[in-house]
Amino acid sequence: MIEELPLIPIETKETHSPEETESLGAYVGETYPDTQVIALLGELGAGKTAFVRGLARQRQTVDQVSSPTYAIVNEYRGKRPICHFDMYRITDSDSLYDIGWEDYLSSGGLCVVEWSENILDALPEGTLFVRIEKTGEQSRRITLLKKEGEGC
Repeated sequence: MIEELPLIPIETKETHSPEETESLGAYVGETYPDTQVIALLGELGAGKTAFVRGLARQRQTVDQVSSPTYAIVNEYRGKRPICHFDMYRITDSDSLYDIGWEDYLSSGGLCVVEWSENILDALPEGTLFVRIEKTGEQSRRITLLKKEGEGC
């Protein structure tokens, strides 16, 4: 479980609309350009896809962002490609072999993972964790975290 990971907060921001959450995604893409994997933490409807839309805008992707719930992974082409994963139906990291996880990690693109709690042991060193919490109907508290002892 995610509670067992020694995560250290890097910064916390508040947003008050989906557009602000999207803008924060763009900010993260700009501020952490060398990050290979972003692990999103948040309940259903927290704003994870809005956050990814902002990342995609910052990366100048040409594809429309949508939740990869049924596809498991959506790929967005652009300046630096984004592979957007939904690991909700993945029960353990052994299942990642079937979807080509290692190939995606070595592709040079940015891997953004929803429901990353299901594959914690497969996330590489340097993963940036983003916790999105609902604080109101449209308000969110978004915390950027890293594993203890790792840089970002």
